[in-house]
Amino acid sequence: MPKPRKHQVSLDATPYYHCVSRCVRRAFLCGRDHLSGQCYEHCRGWLEDKLLSLPQVFAVAVAAYVIMSNHYHAVSFVDAERAIHLTTTSNHLISSE
Repeated sequence: MPKPRKHQVSLDATPYYHCVSRCVRRAFLCGRDHLSGQCYEHCRGWLEDKLLSLPQVFAVAVAAYVIMSNHYHAVSFVDAERAIHLTTTSNHLISSE
C-alpha cells in the first residue's frame, strides 16, 4: 500500500530526492518514434523549461536532470530554509485599507 508523502519525505534524512516520470504504452516523450515516424523532439525544450522554472514557484532546486525518449529523471533539492519563509498568495492579495 502506498505511503503518504509526509511519511516518505524526511528532510532530516536528506534534502535530495530522485524523481522519475515515464510514458506508458510505447508513447514518446521526445525524440523520434520509429514506428510512426513522428518527431516529438519539440517536447524536450518544453519539459526542460518547466523543470527549470520549479525553483521560481516552489522551495526546491533542480540539482540534476536527464530527459530521455520515454521518461525523465530529476534530482531535486528541497530548500527547507526557503520553505519556512514562504507565504501563501492570498496574503499578497489582502488590501491594506
